[in-house]
This record gives sequence, C-alpha cells and structure tokens, in this order.
Amino acid sequence: MITLFHRPKTRATRFIFLLEELEAPYTVRTVTTRNRDGSGAADPANPHPHGKVPAISDDGVVVFESPAIALYLTDKFPANRLGPLNGDAQRGPYLSWLAYYGSVLEPALVSKFMKVEVPRATAGWVGLEEVLPAVMQRLSPGPFLLGERFSALDVLYGTAFAQLAPLVPKSPLLEEYVQRVVTRPANTRALAKDGG
Repeated sequence: MITLFHRPKTRATRFIFLLEELEAPYTVRTVTTRNRDGSGAADPANPHPHGKVPAISDDGVVVFESPAIALYLTDKFPANRLGPLNGDAQRGPYLSWLAYYGSVLEPALVSKFMKVEVPRATAGWVGLEEVLPAVMQRLSPGPFLLGERFSALDVLYGTAFAQLAPLVPKSPLLEEYVQRVVTRPANTRALAKDGG
C-alpha cells in the first residue's frame, strides 16, 4: 500500500491526482512542514530528508521528489499506461521530460516566483523565458506532452502551470493544455480529497 505524505494545497496534491489516475491503492497521511515565513516545523513522521512534501512510502520503501515519485508509481502500476515502460519508444522522452521538470522547469518557476536572476553561465537550468518555448514546442503537436497519450508528465506539468499561472505569459496553447489536464475526473477527485 502506498502512503502519500501530504500537506494540503501543495505539490503533494498532484500525487493524489496521479494515484487516482493509476487506480492504485493508497492512503494519505497529512504532515506538517515548515512554512515559507519560517514558522511551523517538519513532522518527524515525514520520511523526506528535509521534511518537505511530497514523499511516499511503499511498505517501507521511501521515494521523494516529484519526478522520482512519478517514475516509481508509473513503473509499479503500469496497467493504465501513464508512464512508458522499458522497450516503449516513448520511454526516452518520458524520462527526459521527467528530469527536465525537476532540473529545469521547477527551478525556472521558483526563480521567477522569488524574483531571482538565473546565473546563466553556471546554473544547471535556464530562465522561464527559455523554458516556455521548449515546452510549447513539445506541446504543439498535442494534446499532451507525449502526443496523444496522457501521462504522469501531464500531471506534473499541467498542475505546475495551473498553480503558477500568474507567472507564466498568456498562451492559448498552454491554457488549453492546462484545462485538458486539470479538468480530468481524477484531478477533481484529488482536489476533493486534498483536505485544504
């Protein structure tokens, strides 16, 4: 059984969405985390090394960080084909865009949110103004990041763009994509179970 360590209205909610899409057995364990203003405290029951969310435990096997959790869950629960398996031609793009999410998109979004200039020559990521054209190019054949196939990538990217919409320049392509993702029944169920 998967236990999702969760705090309402955080990145962890997208994993209720993914677990619902996978039709996987899971429980949600709400934990406390430190707040942006420094208040609050990490919950000692949370296995994430920095007391953040999301993290999961699969009968004692702990996985943390969004791309790793998405990969773990889609490999463990392949029936609904939300993550291409080894041997599938889409596996390479899937892995690349999972890594891009955590290594490039998230830092670009956080840098924009925090109003921090990206140290272009030394950073392992680029600014949002360079990230968006790459994502748009990938999305332009549509309707999802893997073409016709909805995947865990769309759970990560679609919810990130929905959550941080004010930071992202208006684009019909991106807005339509986000709507295709966030209006899925599994996301509706996830939001109802979020607890926030």
